[in-house]
Amino acid sequence: MPRLSAPAVLLSESDRLALEKLLRRSSTPQQIALRAKIILRSASGAGYGEISRALSISLDTSRLWRRRWLELSDCDLSVEERLKDAPRPGGPAKFSLEQLTQLYALACDPPEKYGLPISHWSARELATEMTKQGIVESISERHVGRLLEEADLKPHQSRYWLHPPRPTVPSQGRRYLSGLPARSRTG
Repeated sequence: MPRLSAPAVLLSESDRLALEKLLRRSSTPQQIALRAKIILRSASGAGYGEISRALSISLDTSRLWRRRWLELSDCDLSVEERLKDAPRPGGPAKFSLEQLTQLYALACDPPEKYGLPISHWSARELATEMTKQGIVESISERHVGRLLEEADLKPHQSRYWLHPPRPTVPSQGRRYLSGLPARSRTG
């Protein structure tokens, strides 16, 4: 069975210059630089296997970027935009960074500060308090739990790391020192 040859990549002079400029620029992300190398080698007539061996990448990566370059070459996009990642599937983030920061701040405060008769926050109480304060329109307690776990926050243990117990050493030390003669206390 005959092998299919890779489709030809024809670069305009401006595209070639833009790709070479990306490679020379020290601030170009490595992913973009690798993709630029793939396209430049494709334009020089190299096949998938030759490119993958030369750049130590998989055949699939070589195929993917050649195909994507050919698909986007008709679009009115800059060279760098053509080399960027495709949009990821899924919806946009539902909560802003500011809302997440408010959740973390709320989880670090004692519930008594908000008039709640509990000693430690649970995900349910945090979700309820966030909607009550208008931080978010709605949020499930499971999502609050996941967000706290990602941030490695444990509000049920907050009393221990935010408000350490008062040391009893000074009062014990005073009792100990009061039993010593005055001469050894000064020394």
